[in-house]
Amino acid sequence: MSDGSVTIDLSPRERRLYDRLRAAVVAPRPGGERSGIRDGLLLLPDLTALLFRLLRDPRVPPGGKVIALLGIGYVLSPIDLIPEGLFGPLGLVDDLFIVGATLSRLLNYVHPDVVRSHWSGQGDALDAIQRASNWAEQRVRGLVRRLLPRALRLHS
Repeated sequence: MSDGSVTIDLSPRERRLYDRLRAAVVAPRPGGERSGIRDGLLLLPDLTALLFRLLRDPRVPPGGKVIALLGIGYVLSPIDLIPEGLFGPLGLVDDLFIVGATLSRLLNYVHPDVVRSHWSGQGDALDAIQRASNWAEQRVRGLVRRLLPRALRLHS
């Protein structure tokens, strides 16, 4: 029975550097079970690598490439809303938010199979994008719910 994920078999010569590094860090577990913690830690690099690959794909139209470039630019920029230098791993939250939003928007320009063809992460690329987007949306919604009442009290 298929779980819906797409597997791409590449010869060792064709394997990308990132794929080899990721395979060294996250070895398949017995019985195909997922490792939630390791996958969670690797979701941002997987999504960022996906953006890089889509940027280079000729099937992605110019508008989609601009969106991918903006997402990559934010991740690589030393200027962040939550700087990693001050907050450590928590500083990656804004990067994950931007990359998830960028990929969600990019799906309006690119066929899902093109996105899946560049995915190195575990599971389905579209599921990972949706998980990142939903996670970011929940965090933003929670932040607005906490801060909005405070802001309204200050102005009254």
